[in-house]
Amino acid sequence: MTTLFLKSTISALALGAMTTVALAQDTLTGTRALNDRLDDVEDVVQDDLDRANDAARFANPEYRPGLSGSASLAYSGKTGNNESQDLSIGARLRHAQGPFVQSLGVVVDFQEANNSATKEDVFAVYEAAYYFNNSFYGFVLGRVQTDGLATAAADIKRDAFLGFGPGYRVVNRPDMTWRVQAGVGVSYLQNGVEDSETEVGYIASSRFFYQFNPNVFLTNDTDILNSDTALRVNNDFGVNFRMTDSFSTRVSYLSEYNDSRAIRTDNKLGVSLVYGF
Repeated sequence: MTTLFLKSTISALALGAMTTVALAQDTLTGTRALNDRLDDVEDVVQDDLDRANDAARFANPEYRPGLSGSASLAYSGKTGNNESQDLSIGARLRHAQGPFVQSLGVVVDFQEANNSATKEDVFAVYEAAYYFNNSFYGFVLGRVQTDGLATAAADIKRDAFLGFGPGYRVVNRPDMTWRVQAGVGVSYLQNGVEDSETEVGYIASSRFFYQFNPNVFLTNDTDILNSDTALRVNNDFGVNFRMTDSFSTRVSYLSEYNDSRAIRTDNKLGVSLVYGF
């Protein structure tokens, strides 16, 4: 059955400082490779911290009118004892016109080793919101995820969902916000032998934010998907500390419930820390 909400909480501890001289050293020493890995860890931690902030928390978000966005591409190729190619393409587009805001995100990952494809993934999400006023809005959500290498019945080749519904801001204060939204949608799932299933799903979400002071706040995000196949509930609770400009941390607890599994609940504790000096 389709998993509507793709959530990942990645936690890491990154402590390190690299100088300009170290950056210039040859990769044979491992210095440059280590620095690249530290950058990756710091990016993951910062993403985890940024994820706690809800872009649509306060009333009608003020986006730049018209079209805006970004695109990125990364490629690497290796020859010799081992031959491989890695290609990643990402694009983020947003269009805002008055109370109507649309966004589209696409990621394409392709990997090849010794002339054989090892990864052919595409992931795209479309979101649209129309803000009737500061409290009431309507949304449309569409997502599709494909695996070009899925060939078995147990593999998911195509996972898609399209849903819509209303949303409402119950509380909208500088120190506390709470918004809820609910809707109906259609999910489509295809496995590696191209057997498919389409069914109706009902979705509901809650986004809660409370600020204790300018440096400490908590969030609690809940998503529910109910269909004939299963009831799934995700809850992500986190406390965020930004004590100084150089020290930030987030402690989170993610629970994932699916009543179609033998063990219905998975729990994950995450700690993310950024410290600079």
